[in-house]
Amino acid sequence: MGLFKRNPFGHIVFFKKWLIRIFGAITHRRYRGFNELQIEGSDIIKNLQDNNVLFVSNHQTYFADVVAMFHVFNASLSGRVDSIKNIGYLWQPKMNLYYVAAKETMRAGLLARLLAYAGAITVERTWREKGKDVNRQVKMSDITNIATALEDGWVITFPQGTTKPFKPIRKGTAHIIRKYKPVVIPIVIDGFRRSFDKKGIRIKKRGILQSFVIKEPLDIDYDNDSIDSIVEKLEYAIEQHPSFLKVISKKELEAEEELNKARKWEY
Repeated sequence: MGLFKRNPFGHIVFFKKWLIRIFGAITHRRYRGFNELQIEGSDIIKNLQDNNVLFVSNHQTYFADVVAMFHVFNASLSGRVDSIKNIGYLWQPKMNLYYVAAKETMRAGLLARLLAYAGAITVERTWREKGKDVNRQVKMSDITNIATALEDGWVITFPQGTTKPFKPIRKGTAHIIRKYKPVVIPIVIDGFRRSFDKKGIRIKKRGILQSFVIKEPLDIDYDNDSIDSIVEKLEYAIEQHPSFLKVISKKELEAEEELNKARKWEY
C-alpha cells in the first residue's frame, strides 16, 4: 500500500520521489559544475514550518529557476548551509513541495509533463495564452489547488507570471496571501537568464555566476494590509519594483564604462 501512496493531487509519491532524484542528479552540474550557484540565506529554510509556506520569486526561465529551488531547499533541509555540495540530499527529498506553473507550459511535451508530475500546480493564465493576450476570469479550481498545496506543504510561485523582468505583480498572489495567511519567503535570483535558454533546459553559456538569495519572511498584516500594499511589499521583496530598474540601469552603465576603459588599456 505504501508503494502506491498518493499525495492530495493523486500523484504516486514513490514515482514522484524517483523523478526528483533522477532530474536532480541530471541537473546538479548546471548549478555546481558548468556554472556556479551562489546561495545566501538558506539557513532560513531549515527553520520553517512543514506546511503553509509560500515562496515568492522573480522569474528568469521556465524550468531552471524552480529546479534550483528544489536543490537548495532539499540541501538546506539536509543540513547544508548555502551549499548544494554532494547530491546525497536528493535521496530523501521533501515530498510536499509544489510550484505554480502555467498549464499550457506544463503540457508542452513529455519532459514538461514529467516535470509537472514532480510537483506542478498548473493554472490557466488569465491574461495570456499561446502568445496572445486574453482576458478571462480566474478559475476557482486553480485557487483551490493552491490552497490544497499550502495545506499540505510548501508552494513556490512567481507572482509576475512571466520571465520578463519588472513586469507587474499579479494581484492574485496577494489575494491568496490574505486569504490563506501563509509564511511568505521572498527569493531573488539572477544569472539564470544568461546561463540558460528561455525554457531553462539548454545551457546557453558556461562559467556564469548564478545568485540565489533567500530573505527573511515578509512582515504582513493579513487582516489589515490592503491588496495593493501586499503587492508593493512583494515588488520590493523580490526586487522587481520600478525603483530597482534605475539602480540596475546605473550599475550596467558603470560596468560598461569600466569595460570600455579596460579595452582602451588593451590597445
